[in-house]
Amino acid sequence: MVPLGSSDPGNSLRHFQHQLELNETKGGSLPLHATTIMPSPIFFWRFKVLLFVIWGFGCCKIGCDSVMRMSADLRDLFLYEAFLYYNPLLLVTMMVWLWGVNLWVFAQSTINYAKIFDLSQDYLTHREIWKCATWMTIIVPTSMTAYLYLYSHGEVSLAASQPVLLYASVIMIFVFPFEIIYLSSRYYFLRTLWRIILPVQVITFSDFFVADILTSMAKVLSDLERSVCRMVHRQVATIAWFEANSVCGSHSIAIPLVLVFPYMCRFFQCLRQHKDTKDKAALLNALKYSTAVPVMFLSALKYHVFPDKWINIYHPLWLLSSFINSLYSFYWDVTRDWDMRYAQFSFSPL
Repeated sequence: MVPLGSSDPGNSLRHFQHQLELNETKGGSLPLHATTIMPSPIFFWRFKVLLFVIWGFGCCKIGCDSVMRMSADLRDLFLYEAFLYYNPLLLVTMMVWLWGVNLWVFAQSTINYAKIFDLSQDYLTHREIWKCATWMTIIVPTSMTAYLYLYSHGEVSLAASQPVLLYASVIMIFVFPFEIIYLSSRYYFLRTLWRIILPVQVITFSDFFVADILTSMAKVLSDLERSVCRMVHRQVATIAWFEANSVCGSHSIAIPLVLVFPYMCRFFQCLRQHKDTKDKAALLNALKYSTAVPVMFLSALKYHVFPDKWINIYHPLWLLSSFINSLYSFYWDVTRDWDMRYAQFSFSPL
């Protein structure tokens, strides 16, 4: 034992080592009072939820106050423009959340989705997908709130920089060549997109699956094209795009090209699949995607022809092509994708 009044450093050091040895023999590496002050995981989770609620309330409050500061004649146009910039990324955020739900369901059902998608061993789980979705949920609305606030307070140039910085940050995160933010998964996704754009190799499951998702996101891609067009031509936080002769207006030929792009990717994938497998069903599937092309371009003609010609000629053709595309797609989904050709339904009386 060391006397309480002892000031010998050697004795104090030996006493401290002795206490550590006693603590280790008891099965612990830290004193009991040091472990009891650590917060529980539930506390951390509740604290994060509280911060998230405070953040969401703050964004809503600042956004609503900013919108009410604007003049009534420009409010609707400005909200439409703000919606156009941030709607694509908000929808992508929702898709990432739902993709995490899919992976969670796969994991609960013991479905080996990593083998189905031909993923490497370091693939993202549903928890990591939800972590990405959480950050997207925070960053995108925060940028939108800053955009509304700065514009309503007269800082037009700073407001215009918000969506530009957001889109530039997304691109930089994807191409960032360092081992952070899931490098292998980011580059796997970029390689898949490249294989979709140039389907000159054997089509894998992930190739056609991602391309099929892009066909469902055609409107998102169209809004992205309009947003990027306005950023490139410096029309952000202005109403110049609303003019009839604007390069980023509804009459732009780039809009139908972007809308039809994912369908053409699937079209060429089907042709490549037929070349590899000689399966005639791949040609019929390619025909299904080709029926979407007239719908897109006939719809775009509305902004390039006189109203009477649109009503008398092109509008009926657009209705006919839309009917053919919808009927063909519905038939294919039921008989091929869902394989309900031989399904039997039985109804029991109440």
